[in-house]
Amino acid sequence: MVHALSEIHRVLKPNGTLLDLRPLEDSWSVEVVSSAGWQASGRLSDMPIGIADDAAANDAMREVESRGWFIQKKIEEFPFFYYWDTPSEMKEFMEDEWEDFEKLEEELYRKTAAMWASSNADARVRVRVKMLIAAWKKK
Repeated sequence: MVHALSEIHRVLKPNGTLLDLRPLEDSWSVEVVSSAGWQASGRLSDMPIGIADDAAANDAMREVESRGWFIQKKIEEFPFFYYWDTPSEMKEFMEDEWEDFEKLEEELYRKTAAMWASSNADARVRVRVKMLIAAWKKK
C-alpha cells in the first residue's frame, strides 16, 4: 500500500488532496426496515482478513504521514446502507461478495428472516456499514 501511496504522491499536484474512502470492519448491524421504522436483528461477524486489511490501510497511512508526504486535514465516519428486498437475497449477496470479510451467522439469518416475515409488507433488510472518509493534503 505504501508503494501505491508513493505513486499517488508523485502524480498528485502540489497541495492536492488524497481522499481515503473505505469501509471499516465493525461487526456491521443487520436491520429490518419498513415504513413503520427499523429494528436491529444483530451484528455480522468480522473475518480476520477484513480486520487485517483495516490494520494494513491504517499502517500505510501512518507511514506516509511520518515520511511527510501527506498531512491529514479531516477525518469522519459515516453509515452506508446496503438494502435487499428479502433476507435470502442478503444472504446470497454476502456469500458471493463478502465471504472473506463479513460472516452472517445462521442464527442471525434466521432471526432476521423471522423479523422480516412479521413486519409490514414493505419491509426490507439492510446492513449498516461503517465508512471512513479522510482528506489528506500533499506536502
